[in-house]
Amino acid sequence: MPRIELDEHHCAGHALCNAVAPQIYHLNEQGYCLPPPEHIDESSRAAALAGAEACPERALTVLDD
Repeated sequence: MPRIELDEHHCAGHALCNAVAPQIYHLNEQGYCLPPPEHIDESSRAAALAGAEACPERALTVLDD
C-alpha cells in the first residue's frame, strides 16, 4: 500500500500539490500542505505522485511499502 511522507520544513506554501491533487493534499489557512493521509489506496497512487512531483521544494514523497 503506498504511503506519503511530508517534510514540513521544506514546504514553502506554493500549493501546487493541492492544485494537482486536491483530493489528497489539503492546505492550512496559510496555504501550507497539511500532513496527507499516511497510507493511500493504490487507485490514488497516480494522483499522489502527480501532486508530489508538482512540488518545487520536493517536500512530498510517495513510497511503496
